[in-house]
Amino acid sequence: MSQVTLQASTSRLKGSSNSRRLRSSGSIPGVVYGPGVSPLPISVDAKSFRTAVSGEQGLNSMIELEADGKKFLVMAREIQRHPVRGTVSHIDFQVVDPNSTVIAEVPLHLVGDAVEVRHADWEVDQQMFSIELKTRPDKIPTHIDVDISALKPGDAIRIADVVLPEGVEPAGDHALSVVTTRQGRIAKPAGGPESTAV
Repeated sequence: MSQVTLQASTSRLKGSSNSRRLRSSGSIPGVVYGPGVSPLPISVDAKSFRTAVSGEQGLNSMIELEADGKKFLVMAREIQRHPVRGTVSHIDFQVVDPNSTVIAEVPLHLVGDAVEVRHADWEVDQQMFSIELKTRPDKIPTHIDVDISALKPGDAIRIADVVLPEGVEPAGDHALSVVTTRQGRIAKPAGGPESTAV
């Protein structure tokens, strides 16, 4: 996994008015935390942060945060956004050990063609669009492909069925459905529940 460097300042003052001033000047308030690290208030340049997480790893990028002479290996965790504009208003940076496992959320991509489902006029219903994985920071995949080619009407693909890279395992309930199948409108019998007047 590539690693990017991000400059930070530890001179920011606490308080909502000070945070607003930071944001208006193009900076984002944040905090660094982790094992053996007391919560450290910081600020980072908004444009530099966007650049740091613009690679294929996105928010799972490993960042070397340089804060007034101190260096921290971190990942951006809790991201708060403005409710209307959607701009980042606060960032929690978690200090990570490159040799220890972390939990990361990774996108799920459906691949293949569920031919039997389609020919039966059924539909593929994606239940999950991301998955939480447990692995070392340098092994976090950019995404996970879920092959739906072998699906048949009535089948489902659960987290336990998803093929993951070596050294990567699910962090959540293995029984949750990632993909299910359902009858399409054409396949539903006439006079069924959907066509019954209420």
